[in-house]
Amino acid sequence: MEWIKNIDYIEIILISLFIIFYFLYFIKFKKIDKSIPVNFNKILIKFFLRSTYFLLFILSILGPSFGESKKEIEIVGKDIMIAVDLSESMNANDIQPSRLEKIKFELKKIINEFYSDRIGIIMFSNDAFVQCPLTYDKNALNLFVETLNTGLVPNTGTDFGPPLKISLEKLKNDDSKPNTNKSKIILLISDGEDFGKNTNQYINEIKNSSIKLFTLGIGTEKGINLISSNGKIKKDQNGNNVITKLNSASLKKIASVSNGRYYEITNNKNEIKQLINQINSLEGNIKDSIELDISKNKYHYFLLLGIFLFVIDFLFTFKVLEI
Repeated sequence: MEWIKNIDYIEIILISLFIIFYFLYFIKFKKIDKSIPVNFNKILIKFFLRSTYFLLFILSILGPSFGESKKEIEIVGKDIMIAVDLSESMNANDIQPSRLEKIKFELKKIINEFYSDRIGIIMFSNDAFVQCPLTYDKNALNLFVETLNTGLVPNTGTDFGPPLKISLEKLKNDDSKPNTNKSKIILLISDGEDFGKNTNQYINEIKNSSIKLFTLGIGTEKGINLISSNGKIKKDQNGNNVITKLNSASLKKIASVSNGRYYEITNNKNEIKQLINQINSLEGNIKDSIELDISKNKYHYFLLLGIFLFVIDFLFTFKVLEI
């Protein structure tokens, strides 16, 4: 037998009061016995009866649980690799407070939404690195998201190839069956154009593997001046201000070729909710199984028996004084 809660000061106070009052009750009849005969056998019967249902009431408060207590539960979920562009342009503030800060805010919403799914994070610019491997630990994921900044990767351009390659490697394994890939997802987040040469190769691999690929673009079509790391407006070779704007063409093309979907965050549009709904609509796969404690609180048995004895005590009275 297990208990829902441990005995604490409330139960201790109730038991102490019961003992004190019944002790005073005995003392009272002991004094009366000096002048009038008292039947202490009947008092003891009442004491035993009242102690029994009082104890049953205390046990019902503690919540006794017994019977079958363990059951194997299958965990059904998805594997989601999120690749986040950390190129210098993600610091642009045409999306307030900045493109990257907005993405970090939305990523926390995504992480908290998929509580039964494994999520991993890849950061990239012209190269890619795993920041967090696939995990169920949402606290760790949120912590990694909070630390994302453009200084974590070299900034010499944007290449979608490396993050797609790493995502494929992490999602595919030797014992994967073809149908299980349907529960595996890549989410590529960027604001710019792809300058990579091997992107198409990895897109075709993703398409053939049945892994779902979604792309998320952030920024505005008008764009804004690109600020360099020294705080000055960046210039091109001709001395003109470099304007960074959302270049959705590459992201739309990737989504189209891989049979995925493209979503967007701009000043007047935020399609994160639609993205979450789309991922939720995908069928999950059995990832693991755990044993859960499913024993039920059987307090009502103790409570009903206690009430029954209380009614008997109330209905049947004894004469304890012999006159």
